Amino acid sequence: MSNGPLSTSLFALAKKYIPGGVNSPVRAFRNVGGEPFFVRRAKGCRIWDVDGKELIDYVGTWGPAILGHAPLPVIEAIHNAAKDGVSFGIPNPYEVEMAKLICEWVPSVEKVRMVNSGTEATMSCIRLARGFTGRDRIVKFDGCYHGHSDGLLVAAGSGALTHGRPDSAGVPAAYADLTTVLPYNDVAALEECFDKMGHEIAGVIVESYPANAGLILPQPGYLAKLREITQKHGAVLIFDEVMTGFRVAKGGVQELENYSPDLTAMGKVIGGGMPVGAFGGRADIMDMLAPEGPVYQAGTLSGNPVAMAAGLAQLREMEKQQGWKRLDELGAIMEEAVLDTLKQTGRNYQWYRVGSMFCLFFTETPVRNLTDAKTSDLASFRKFFHYCLDKGVYFAPSQFETGFISTAHAPEDLARTAEVVREALLAL
Repeated sequence: MSNGPLSTSLFALAKKYIPGGVNSPVRAFRNVGGEPFFVRRAKGCRIWDVDGKELIDYVGTWGPAILGHAPLPVIEAIHNAAKDGVSFGIPNPYEVEMAKLICEWVPSVEKVRMVNSGTEATMSCIRLARGFTGRDRIVKFDGCYHGHSDGLLVAAGSGALTHGRPDSAGVPAAYADLTTVLPYNDVAALEECFDKMGHEIAGVIVESYPANAGLILPQPGYLAKLREITQKHGAVLIFDEVMTGFRVAKGGVQELENYSPDLTAMGKVIGGGMPVGAFGGRADIMDMLAPEGPVYQAGTLSGNPVAMAAGLAQLREMEKQQGWKRLDELGAIMEEAVLDTLKQTGRNYQWYRVGSMFCLFFTETPVRNLTDAKTSDLASFRKFFHYCLDKGVYFAPSQFETGFISTAHAPEDLARTAEVVREALLAL
């Protein structure tokens, strides 16, 4: 899509004052080429750029817009809360209500603390796991992204059990040395790691359904193995459900898979589009947090009344609408259309979906981990992305991202999308 004059001029101006012209890297369109467009407004499943172009949106502000953009119950909740003040810096009733709801909906969470982002939630889980166990080493998985804190911006070393290496400039090697990175879905690598380092490992953090390298699903028995091996060695199991929490099901992946982690990081959907994160879990671990315990964590805007009101309104509306059932039905409609289109166009690309989350990998290799995802044909994806964008369908501007359906998407939106996808694949 050729950007209109207003988006073009705004991006030129932004680059003068904002690094790369964006406030989060993937927005720069570097993975697909071209320049980002600027959005003027959003409503339902659609967004309009500053030049007036209308797009069916499958990014959904990267997950939070589960009811679509600007849903009336959320907007009204924000207005009503803001009338009484936008920030207090002292406890408010909304945060207690939110904490109670999270604990009721996610059985593994006995106590929860609100923060302001998914990064803050995962970072706090790591500190808490270390404080609780008295150990330092953390295990994560290649392709799982847990925010931009130093200890988690670590890539795999040359072998499964070599020390991790910093994945960003500015991350000290000493931090990376305390993080071991394993391939996802590899039981043998997991067992070898714990055989050699089990006594050092404070915790294992995992996107239970990795959604930052596309969408990758666990092999049968893999999550059970994670639960069993962490319990055996006294390590804390941390589920990063910032994306999946309250989206794939009312209780997240742990409801679908029936496994209980020790700690859970949450965000996105629980904020209704406002900046929110949370982390919670077993009471004996959570009680290590200050002021009860010695693990320090704080935040001026944590439990912000406007953000809490927005999140509560969104979650209650999802429950009222039986939103998760509706999203799975919509996801099934899209899945059938995409699989039919792949068959018609002779493409054996890999399609993965759970509920309202989906990814089409441009590879004929089954995707079980990041290495498999990297076999994708990125040049073809770029052509596909821009064709769809030009025809009014906005997918994430990277092969290694997940798409999101909202309850605001209608069958006719999905039908139009399937038509565009078919045209785009035929045009490759």
